[in-house]
Amino acid sequence: MSTAYYAPPACRLHEMGAWHPESPTRLLAISDQLIASRIDRFLDHRESPMATDTMINRVHDPAALALVRAHLPTAGAAGSAAYYEIDADTSINAHSLEAALHAAGAAVAATDAVLSGAVENAFCAVRPPGHHARPSVPMGFCLFNNIAIAAMHALEVHGLERVAIIDFDVHHGNGTEEAFLNDPRVLMASFFQHPFYPYTGAHVDVVAHPNMVNLPLPAYSGGDVVRERITDVWLPALHAHRPQMIFISAGFDAHREDDLGQMCLVEADYAWITRQIMAVAAEHAGGRIVSCLEGGYNLSALGRSVVAHVKALAQLD
Repeated sequence: MSTAYYAPPACRLHEMGAWHPESPTRLLAISDQLIASRIDRFLDHRESPMATDTMINRVHDPAALALVRAHLPTAGAAGSAAYYEIDADTSINAHSLEAALHAAGAAVAATDAVLSGAVENAFCAVRPPGHHARPSVPMGFCLFNNIAIAAMHALEVHGLERVAIIDFDVHHGNGTEEAFLNDPRVLMASFFQHPFYPYTGAHVDVVAHPNMVNLPLPAYSGGDVVRERITDVWLPALHAHRPQMIFISAGFDAHREDDLGQMCLVEADYAWITRQIMAVAAEHAGGRIVSCLEGGYNLSALGRSVVAHVKALAQLD
């Protein structure tokens, strides 16, 4: 069974200024490393349609989509602004809506491919990322919550009863948590640096919301700490939930070389985490996994970490 790979070219068109770390070069770094590592040829490269309004609105208020549409700069218009600033960290250019719809569409297409049995799992090299996008408004580099949209598609269209979302970005996935806080069909398991942007996730009432399995970790936590906490906390919760499919918010900014966080993971840690997730998926979900890129801003570390993650998914390591 193969691993599908989605990398829509439109995702390279979105950019927020030369100063911004969430740049199109992230996708080029991933592509270069996949080719250099010689695993690119083993992946099932697939096309990514744009998500529909219906797909987006299963997670987001219609106003969130309307906000992006209403403020989209006009490409090439004399005197027009190149960007519209949604918040201090998040802007859109003329191509941002197209990119965001392809990013969400890739996640949905990957979900369809995995659930059809055409592939066992999939990785989506997409941007803008998604896990900070709240149901009501974009934020934190994110426009629409790609992984949440895919998970809701699996629940509402394919009729799955239980799914899990794993988030290993250095920042807490506040948008994903908000989307599923009161939905027992979804178990969300995450670790993240704390205290750190967006300053959420550490104080959730686990009695009222037992489907939120958050592991706030101090700065400079390394792979030994992360592996121990995953083994002791994540894995028992995942096995108890028995997910029929697993979705991964795959952020690689907890790498020790990434300046946007202060954690100390390395490529081997991402490979290990991926293998643990795959073991859970093999036991409960027929191996079904869809992974979508979130953070990761040191280009070399990002490319190497994605290779480690994808090699594990494709069982090439």
